[in-house]
Amino acid sequence: MMRYILNSGCILLLCMFSLFFTKPDLYYVLAFLCTLIICSADLFIKEKRLYAAVCIVFFVAGFFVPAFTYFYPAACFGLFRRKLFLPACASVILYCILEPGLRRSEPLLICLELAGYAVCFLLASAIRERDALQDTLKRAMDDSTERDLLLTEKNRTLMEKQDYEIYTATLRERNRIAREIHDNVGHLLSRSILLAGAAKTVNQDETLSPTLDSLDQTLNAAMDNIRASVHDLRDESVNLEDAVQALINDFTFCPVDYCYDAGRMIPREIKYSFISIAKEALNNIMRHSNADRAAVTIREHPGLYQLCIEDNGSTVSESNKFSKTGGDGMGLSNMRERTEKLHGTIHITTESGFRILVTIPKKTSG
Repeated sequence: MMRYILNSGCILLLCMFSLFFTKPDLYYVLAFLCTLIICSADLFIKEKRLYAAVCIVFFVAGFFVPAFTYFYPAACFGLFRRKLFLPACASVILYCILEPGLRRSEPLLICLELAGYAVCFLLASAIRERDALQDTLKRAMDDSTERDLLLTEKNRTLMEKQDYEIYTATLRERNRIAREIHDNVGHLLSRSILLAGAAKTVNQDETLSPTLDSLDQTLNAAMDNIRASVHDLRDESVNLEDAVQALINDFTFCPVDYCYDAGRMIPREIKYSFISIAKEALNNIMRHSNADRAAVTIREHPGLYQLCIEDNGSTVSESNKFSKTGGDGMGLSNMRERTEKLHGTIHITTESGFRILVTIPKKTSG
């Protein structure tokens, strides 16, 4: 806007060289003020036809007030800038007709006015080129920013995929190690325990009895430690998201919307509780509800874990009606026991189909 004001001011100053050839009067001041209005209107009138109509009225006013012709070039600046060449050319023709006919003007003044038209045309062309370059630069910057955002998003997705692949590979390796320990070391220890027991049975030397008893106890302790290690490895290798997804894949009663918004490092007690509760809840929906849509949501908050299972059923069978705090089914009792063991809360309703909300705090988990 500042550059436009400077350019318009320069052209208006060029038009005011006419003061060297005429005396300023009231009509000259009126023409000057109308020219300021035309130049200002160029900044605020976006419609080309409306602006062209305003300029044509200004040009026609030159028939009645000859002083208006001095400022025709300034009024044409906006027309050239908007590529409205037809009314601009009409202004030049009108000036050439009016100026000699209305008064005897100096040839130098006419040359200055025509030079004003040329300056307007050149400045308007330069402004259009500058605006086009600025638009191109803005588009290039926008495209560059958009590409940067897309690349950042792709990099983030790739990193998440790599992390998930590493996590999955870790789980598979844990399962493999647990299986190897169970199949190889476990069987060898079982065989050694049987041999130690057989040796104790056929032993006739009392001096060897303490040694064989110690060997038997050591082998049994080793077997217990291996069993615990294998169970821990298998428990840690359970993926809660995939386990619940497998339950939903096997659930064919109705479509299920699944939303998992939790991390991967979830305590195993919570994982197994959520899996069991989800399995029992889906069975209840299949056996006791007339729903045609269900939803399972697992979400991790800063201080707690949540499991929500619901459906859109309208009726519940008489065999499974229960209140918010009580219930008759064995499955519902198991849900409450699992939740209470982890110091959590469970809310069960059947007002509009099944709805089970389990909340377990983090500080007591694990």
